[in-house]
Amino acid sequence: MESVSTFRALTELIPGGVNSPFRAFGQVGGAPPILVRGRGSRVWDLEGREYLDLVCGWGPLLMGHCHPRIVQAVQEAAAEGTLFGASTTWELDLARRVTEAFPSIEMVRFVNSGAEAVQSALRVARSATGRPRILKFEGCYHGHVECLDAAGLEAEQAGGPLALGASPGAAAETLVARFNDLESVSHLLASHPDEVAAVLVEPVTGSMGVIPPKPGFLEGLRELCDQEGVLLIFDEVLTGFRVARGGAQERYGVRADLTCLGKALSGGLPMGGYGGRADLMRRVAPTGPVYQAGTYCGNPVSVRAAVAAMDLAAAPGVYDDLEALASRLVAGLSLIPGLLVQNVGSMFSLGFGPERLEDHRDAERLQTRTFAVFFHEMLARGVYLPPSTFDAACLATVHTAEEVDRVIQAATEAAQVALERTPGPAAGI
Repeated sequence: MESVSTFRALTELIPGGVNSPFRAFGQVGGAPPILVRGRGSRVWDLEGREYLDLVCGWGPLLMGHCHPRIVQAVQEAAAEGTLFGASTTWELDLARRVTEAFPSIEMVRFVNSGAEAVQSALRVARSATGRPRILKFEGCYHGHVECLDAAGLEAEQAGGPLALGASPGAAAETLVARFNDLESVSHLLASHPDEVAAVLVEPVTGSMGVIPPKPGFLEGLRELCDQEGVLLIFDEVLTGFRVARGGAQERYGVRADLTCLGKALSGGLPMGGYGGRADLMRRVAPTGPVYQAGTYCGNPVSVRAAVAAMDLAAAPGVYDDLEALASRLVAGLSLIPGLLVQNVGSMFSLGFGPERLEDHRDAERLQTRTFAVFFHEMLARGVYLPPSTFDAACLATVHTAEEVDRVIQAATEAAQVALERTPGPAAGI
């Protein structure tokens, strides 16, 4: 097949044949389809096969593929100038929309990715507090930031910081707590008095299954941080504009000191952002000592697409309709024997094994072999999921009730096949 031969050619020139490891089929096996087109809720591969897309660009395509208003914004921007390296009125338009949607963000700086936003926010936190350490949570993903992805159990299993190409010193400054466990956070803060600059958390996890915060967890983090003089950073790269217009902070009513944004911000174009209290953000150059720069930061194509995407998301009823669609999907999937489904709004994850996911220890019991069979059975039925049981799938506003019912039917059949082919505990190995 042309897709297979194309992927083989890619592997000769690009590591693993992919420009991001999330796209690889390492967990599920086989060669990934080579996608050539997307529109609305569908994507098509090189052979012309059509798939119902539940990856949604790994989250940002809240309005689906090629929404006319976002396409128009991109076309107009490209026709008038793709890069100026100077301020534009569109940056002001976007900054106003972001600060309106997120009351905790008084000032914002736009960058090119979520990882860049996280890295920059950590520097602001260290500068503001004069402290070196960051506290993160096992299983939470924040991009390929050296001091974060080289610390914790997963890093140890991969061979440690040097094996990952990271500085052991940077990793050693990162403390790792257990998600949904306030006691683990309190213990680490008490064990390192006046050393922790920030607590960094995905308010809803998206890389060890979709795990919501337990009641009181985010509120408890806010309280602990206030008590210890530590900044609270929400990584809303996945949840921002996805679980609510104002992200998890709107949904759960807890404000962060700094917030990292990405993915859904620009409706599918490369972009990220970080912002928070004005006194903290004024520490960023040129008004402060924290130097963060980039020629493509705030580029007019992404910014104008982001303005269009945010206006679409602000329309009345958008999130209510999406919640209703997600509820229909989850209700149907939850009836399938053996299939675990967890969601927050239109983010959801599918797996086998545990009865519920609350932290990384539960996620470690997810049966990856069973999911691999399930994934390929879904793909054969024309449903495109993330190729990992740990990663969040999504719905878009362009998905329909009929398509949701089709997913439920496909999952019913695929789960039965997967459980028959991988019986027993060995399915998790």
